[in-house]
Parts: sequence; C-alpha cells; structure tokens
Amino acid sequence: MEDTAAAVETPVTVSTFGVSRHPDTARLVLSSPKPPGVREEFVGVVRKAFRPRASGGGGAGRTPPARWGWALTALQTVFPVLQWGRTYNFKLFRSDVMAGLTLASLGIPQSIGYANLAKLDPQYDTSVVPPLIYAVMGTSREIAIGPVAVVSLLLSSMVSKIVDPAVDPVTYRALVFTVTFLAGVFQVSFGLFRLGFLVDFLSHAAIVGFMAGAAIVIGLQQLKGLLGLSHFTNSTDVVSVIKAVCSALRDPWHPGNFLIGCSFLIFILAMRFIGRRYKKLFWLSAISPLLSVILSTAAVYATRADKHGVKIIQRVHAGLNPSSASQLRLSGPYTVDCAKTAIICAVIALTEAIAVGRSFASIRGYKLDGNKEMIAMGCSNVAGSLSSCYVATGSFSRTAVNFSAGARSTVSNIVMSITVFIALELLMKSLYYTPIAVLASIILSALPGLIDIKEALSIWKVDKMDFLTCLGAFVGVLFGSVEIGLAVALAISFAKIIIQSIRPQVEVLGRLQGTNIFCSIRQYPVACRIPSVLTIRIDTSFLCFINSTFIKERIIEWIREEVETSDEKARERVQSVILDMSNVVNIDTSGISALEEIHKELASLSIQMAIAGPGWQAIQKMKLAGVVDQVGGDWIFLTVGEAVEACFPATAADPAPP
Repeated sequence: MEDTAAAVETPVTVSTFGVSRHPDTARLVLSSPKPPGVREEFVGVVRKAFRPRASGGGGAGRTPPARWGWALTALQTVFPVLQWGRTYNFKLFRSDVMAGLTLASLGIPQSIGYANLAKLDPQYDTSVVPPLIYAVMGTSREIAIGPVAVVSLLLSSMVSKIVDPAVDPVTYRALVFTVTFLAGVFQVSFGLFRLGFLVDFLSHAAIVGFMAGAAIVIGLQQLKGLLGLSHFTNSTDVVSVIKAVCSALRDPWHPGNFLIGCSFLIFILAMRFIGRRYKKLFWLSAISPLLSVILSTAAVYATRADKHGVKIIQRVHAGLNPSSASQLRLSGPYTVDCAKTAIICAVIALTEAIAVGRSFASIRGYKLDGNKEMIAMGCSNVAGSLSSCYVATGSFSRTAVNFSAGARSTVSNIVMSITVFIALELLMKSLYYTPIAVLASIILSALPGLIDIKEALSIWKVDKMDFLTCLGAFVGVLFGSVEIGLAVALAISFAKIIIQSIRPQVEVLGRLQGTNIFCSIRQYPVACRIPSVLTIRIDTSFLCFINSTFIKERIIEWIREEVETSDEKARERVQSVILDMSNVVNIDTSGISALEEIHKELASLSIQMAIAGPGWQAIQKMKLAGVVDQVGGDWIFLTVGEAVEACFPATAADPAPP
C-alpha cells in the first residue's frame, strides 16, 4: 500500500506512550445502557411539540400556579406577543407606526403587481389578513409578510397546468386558495413535529440558482405588460416566452406601454440607488413604487391614453373580499395536484422567510425560532386562504425597508395591514386607469435582488459540486419549468450525498510524537505508524448497505498489501488491526456482515482485530448480532490510544520474524 508504505515508522516502546490502560474505561463501551428506540424518539418529538418547556426566569420573577403554569407556557409559546407585549411602550409603538406606514407605501403597489403575476385580480391582496396573524404568532421583529415574486410565479405556473385561468378563472381562483390552505397546513405540520430539516433539502446553492432562474423567467413574463401584448404563452421556459414575444410583435402594438414601463422602471431604480447611497433617504426607495402608480395613473387619466392603446387595469373591486372557505377544493379530481403544488410552495416560502428572518435577527442580536416561524407562517396562510388571499411569506425587499424604517416589533405588520385595508376600502376604484406597464416595471425593479452573481462565483470557488447544483437549478428553471429546476437541484444534491455515502473516507492513522493523538497519515505526514499495528479509521456516521462493501474491500485490500509488503521487505509483520469506529454512530445488518468478514479475513492471517469507540447504536447492534463475542469483549475499547496500548505490548514481546 502506497500511503502506508510512505508513512514514517519509528520504534515505539510502552514507556514512550506514557499512557496506562484503564480496563474499567474500556469496559464502559460494553456496559452502556440500551439506547432509545424509534418509539421513544418519536414520543419525545411529539412531547416537545405539544409540551414546550417553560422559559427560565421571566422578567417578573414569579412562577404561576402549578395548575395554570403549563397552559400559560403553551400560550406564550404559540403567541410570543404575550411575552414581549408586557415590555412594549409608546416609544416602540411610534417607531413601528412609521415603519408600518412606510411598508404600506411599498406593499400596496407590489401586492397589485404580484397578484397580476399570480394571474389574479388586484383585490386579492395578501397584505391584510396574513400579517395580522403573523404579528401575534411570529418571532421575527423585522420580517414583513406579504406576496413575493417567486411564490407568485410558482402558483401561476403550476396551477395554470391544472386549470387555464383564461378559460375557467373561477376554478383557477378556487385552486389557488386550496393550494394556499394546504401549504399552510404543511407549514404548521413542519413546525409542530420539528420537521424543519425538510426545508434544508433545498441547499443554499440550489436556492441561489433557483432564485436567479426564477428572476429571469419572471422578467420575461413581464414583457407581456411592458409591451402591452394581448396574447401570451402560459409557459415559463425562456424559449417559449421568446417565441411568444416574437409572434406577438407581428401584431399591432402601442409603444406607449413600453415608454411608460421603461420610464417608471428607470425612476424606481434611480430612487433605489439614491436610497442606498444616502441612508437617510431610504424612504425614497420605499415610496417610489407608490409614486409611480399615482403619477402614471394620473397621466393616463389626463391624456386618455387608454383610448390610444395603453392597457390599464380597469375593473378593481373595493374593500375586502368575502370569505373563500366555500371555494376550497379539498376533495375531487384536483386534490392531488393541489397537494403537490402546495408542498413545493410551502417549502420555498419557508426557505425564503426563515432565511430573511435569520439575516435580520443576527443584526439585532437575537435568535429566531425556526419551528415557531413555521407554525406562524402556516397559520397565516391557513387564515389567508379563508379570506381570499394566496400564499404569503417574508419578503426580503419589504423586510429591508421595514428594518431601515426603524421597526421594533411585529406591530409594524399590524400598521401596514390596517393601512392596506383602508386603501382597499377608499382608493382601489381610483386605480381603474393604472397602466399595466407600471405594474410590470414594479415587479422588474424587484428582480435584480434575486440574482446574486457574487454568491454564485463564491460557490464555484469553494465547492464545484455545489456550483453544479446551483447551475442545474438555474438551467432547469430557465429552459424547463419551475418544477424541473427544483427537481434537477434536488437530484444533484442527493447524488452528491449518495456518492459521498457510497465512498466514504477510510484512513490509516498514525500517532503524533509526544502525544496520544492519532490522525490520518495522509493529512498529517508527520504522524508515525505504530510498528506491527495497523490503525484504520472509518469516516462515516452510518455503516450500512450502501457503503459496507466498499469499506470492507478497502480495509481487506490494505491488510493484504501490508502483509505482502512486510514479507517482501522483511519488515515487522502486522499482528493487530484496530478499527477506529468513533465516527460510526449507527450500523445495519450489511455493516455487521462486513465487520464479520473483516474479522474472518484477519483470523485467517493470524491477525488480532480490535475495535475502538463505536457509537451507541452501533455497539448495541454489534452485541445483539454477536460481533462482540466473535471479536472478544476484551478487544473493544473506548479510545484508539487504549487499543494501541493493549495491542503493542503483545506484539513487542513477540516480534515478527525476520
């Protein structure tokens, strides 16, 4: 073996080690109690979900009566407002009011634009009911709840494949509300049963690529409004959109739509640049979309440009929409398709919201509770689905405005919600002449923040496989569909995990001189091999069917090469092999079979096998399968140092023949 042969070998005596064996310590491995089973772990998860621990030492310093303590703790867990509300004061309220008003000035035009992107009428606003629910249940102080571009695109692209909104708008709208309801149910379930790890299936690299691809697709979709096109494709891939644009341009179209859209897009981007350059003028960026709507609407009304080809919103219903509970389709032919769409929307919405919330929480120096966030977001969407709203989540652009405006708590969401409600009641009819091109420009202005080229280059520099995931998501969304992009990203991510699981690291260990530290001789060439002892570390947490054959063949191959090399070069023959299993947390029957075959191979070569530091689950299964009896209880150790000390005196007293 090349790596082993290249390692530095130095004579070592027992006194060199300076470490005495502690039999009682080694016996701890075999005398450990039985680990918890699947049932106990599941019960523990459920108990944690439904019986939260009391917060330690509240501000008042008083413990509630025992019979009410659990109920009060549960209420405070579900409604964090009961905790921070006790210290809320007028100064904080004043800051939240200013932030909420600023937030509403940005949220109103964005909500209209995103409703258009979701192929819904402007009055189906998600900025009224969901923020109210989140305000009393959420743990983030800065996050702003409402519609976002990516989720709006997801809904329109996936639900349109079930029902065409142009052919049957009533059914389409009902399915959107159904998807929103199911997405909320999934999100609540994730939080209650601590299933937040499901969100992590979409890696950071996948999200970067997905967001960039979705931003370009959204931008291409806005060409319909920007150019004032009447007929456009429902497909989201770049090829279909470009074909639709080229085909539509052959028909008569009015350049006024393009002029209005581009003019106000430049205006919004200019205000954003000024707001970022001069921090005190951040409000310019926040109110520029609202100013664009007001100015463009007034201009169209004054010039009657709608009579000359400029497309306008026209019908806008004032006030809140009626309850949509009766429109939910929880049974019937569309249920399965709605559930598939809902699970994707739920995961994407949670991923964006939690990422946004944690970013701003770290700035303010507090910790965001991911599980509570999932429950709050889920309840917001369930309530929203019953009040004619589609999927809401945390928006980065609006959260940044909320933070810059001085928001101190979720009360800013309440102020925003009330302001939007008043606008729906009093101002919606005045939007009749609002040009659709301006809504397209508002959406386009939010897209540059979704394309993070700098982060993509950083991913390429650090991890090429992660960049492949990022690129796969980007290309899949751009040339396929949103679902294909997500599927490609997940497939590459899982392929990466499987490849690493199939071929885990198996390292020969050496000892750093003067210490009792054992490490890889490949990573640390100064580490010295112990004469007549071969120490091998298995670097996998789960020794199972997927990697046991590779590990077994690698170890047996090394042992044979070591024996042949020692015979050819008349070196001291290996008489003991130590398997460092300190990284092996669990093992299955295939892994146990691999250990048994390794033991048989070593026995046939008259080599003693020892095992060091196996995990709790692993040693329990090894005892049940009889592996411990085959190897011998005296050859199971807590640490590699103890195993080497036990093997070395025997080999030192009986050196290998020349």
